[in-house]
Amino acid sequence: MEQSDQSDLTNSSANGKAVNDPVDATATKISQKLKPLNPDLPTIGILTFNGVLMTEVTAPLDVFSKNSEAGKPLFNVITIGESYDMITCEEGLKMFPDYIYSNAPELDVVIVPSAYDMTTKVKDTKLLEFITKQNTNTDYTVSNCAGASLLGATGIADGKKIVTWIGGGSDLQKNYPNLLVQDDSEVSYVEDGKFISSNGNLASYISSLELLEKLTDKEHRKLVESHLYLDRLQQWKN
Repeated sequence: MEQSDQSDLTNSSANGKAVNDPVDATATKISQKLKPLNPDLPTIGILTFNGVLMTEVTAPLDVFSKNSEAGKPLFNVITIGESYDMITCEEGLKMFPDYIYSNAPELDVVIVPSAYDMTTKVKDTKLLEFITKQNTNTDYTVSNCAGASLLGATGIADGKKIVTWIGGGSDLQKNYPNLLVQDDSEVSYVEDGKFISSNGNLASYISSLELLEKLTDKEHRKLVESHLYLDRLQQWKN
């Protein structure tokens, strides 16, 4: 936020009365400075919430924000939260979302991450309603790690193959019997129609890169992988 904006929020008025509630004022100012979208590009929305696992936000940001070989962006990539309150990832990274549920655009892709404790998330009506609504617009709906439980809670992926975090499959199947939960001890990535899922954590790069290739081509995927130094990581333990 610009320094002048910060001053506007904290200074008192000339007659000694306090300015409007700073939280409301902050939300208003940020909403007036929404991340601009190119209407000619697909929009990829990454959900965020307190306790979200950092890599499941940063991996798709890392992959889809890379420009083409000609230096042109290929996607609008945005983060979305319930409000403009600061979000703290599990690992301590703090961020503000680009959009919130009430002003988010229709998404071509929605990416659903996870937290270590999903107890409150699977009961979060606003979150579930947002995922359900956006799923009617999306070409692809992606879950990483225990984000699969949010798809289970909404019912939008009933009858679809899905994978979750390593060791979490049996509980996911028990809690959401209409999902076709795959063996997470063997499977890192699954796609079934428009639904894509992964084990999460660094496997979020797998789901992101696989989807990237679907939305572009193999050559662009190779370009992005070269920017990520993926070959160095693959050779690291050799």
